[in-house]
Amino acid sequence: MSIEVKVPVLPESVSDATIATWHKQAGEAVKRDENLVDLETDKVVLEVPSPVDGVLKEIKFQSGDTVTSQQVIAVIEEGAVAAAPAPAAAAPAPAPAAAPAAAPSVGKAGNADLSPAGLRVATEQNIDASKVAGTGRDGRVTKEDLVNYGKGGPAPAAAAPAVKPTPGSRPEERVPMTRIRARIAERLMQSKNSIAMLTSFNEVNLAEVVKMRKALGESFEKANGVKLGFMSFFVKAAAEALKRHPIVNASVDGNDIVYHGYQDISIAVSTDKGLVTPVLRNVQDLSFADVERGIVDYAKKARDGKLGLDDLQGGTFTITNGGTFGSLLSTPIVNPPQSAILGMHAIKERPVVENGQVIAAPMMYLALSYDHRIIDGKDAVLFLVDIKNQLENPQRMLLGI
Repeated sequence: MSIEVKVPVLPESVSDATIATWHKQAGEAVKRDENLVDLETDKVVLEVPSPVDGVLKEIKFQSGDTVTSQQVIAVIEEGAVAAAPAPAAAAPAPAPAAAPAAAPSVGKAGNADLSPAGLRVATEQNIDASKVAGTGRDGRVTKEDLVNYGKGGPAPAAAAPAVKPTPGSRPEERVPMTRIRARIAERLMQSKNSIAMLTSFNEVNLAEVVKMRKALGESFEKANGVKLGFMSFFVKAAAEALKRHPIVNASVDGNDIVYHGYQDISIAVSTDKGLVTPVLRNVQDLSFADVERGIVDYAKKARDGKLGLDDLQGGTFTITNGGTFGSLLSTPIVNPPQSAILGMHAIKERPVVENGQVIAAPMMYLALSYDHRIIDGKDAVLFLVDIKNQLENPQRMLLGI
């Protein structure tokens, strides 16, 4: 029985997808739920699993082709068995001796480990990752690098000089943007051109948060199975502040201001393909443990390339933490249609005056970028002060004051 494999139902905000790479070829056996193909949209990479056991009978679109929601991209013959290889194919049997040479480099690329998604591509396509030029942070080989390498096969020997340019040479390489990167660029320009954006700053003394994590962190982890991080304090503080300053949680729709009676907070997560913002929904109803579990789950999904479109839809406010990369101060860009974004930064011990005495304290600069069309400077400053007061007195957020 022939079974059609279709593009998953895409949300209204995503019109089409691009075939990134096939993990199975026509004539090969497939198992139920085994990933057949990766589809790249403007926001995420989707995996399309096999609906049944059988043989991949036909592939209707190749890598690079554009497909739409529910379009048939392949046909599987359910229950069929893959044809046995012809006897002549037994001749290359001695070839496995070369396999061990590539195996040690499959899990590594230079000094950076491959992500689980990248490791899968390298393993399935038998790619020696050490021969792939990485475009990720610090030269890391990304899943996309491996997919592109697999499409073109091993790089010719003539390409070697591009990796090690001769003295005085001025090499260049032109690489088309991925759909996700192009979408990020489009949204950033949309934000710049459509929002009257300003940024207000403050600083917060995190001594009490540090003390609470040190005193209760071990008990918290034993009780909830997840570590007590800094982010949950900021997420809960933001949720409480958004309740008291609803204009910061609002959005512009034409000539209307839409006030949201809930706090769906987007958490910026860095991936090999760029920054994504999965959404923690109804944060006003979540405990610290719920927030921490949600953040851990999204971080794992992002690393494994498993974030779905539903994970990224919506959000009324965003928090981004440049401090994880060492940023001391920055001006984050608002993610439309949201009207504000909170930027966290590196925690640094700095001298501060407390009760007339100079002491060293763990300080962090906070930045709030906001849409000045609906949020006045006073509202932005009071919102930041609210967050500062909660973080310097963590018991406030527990009591909702």
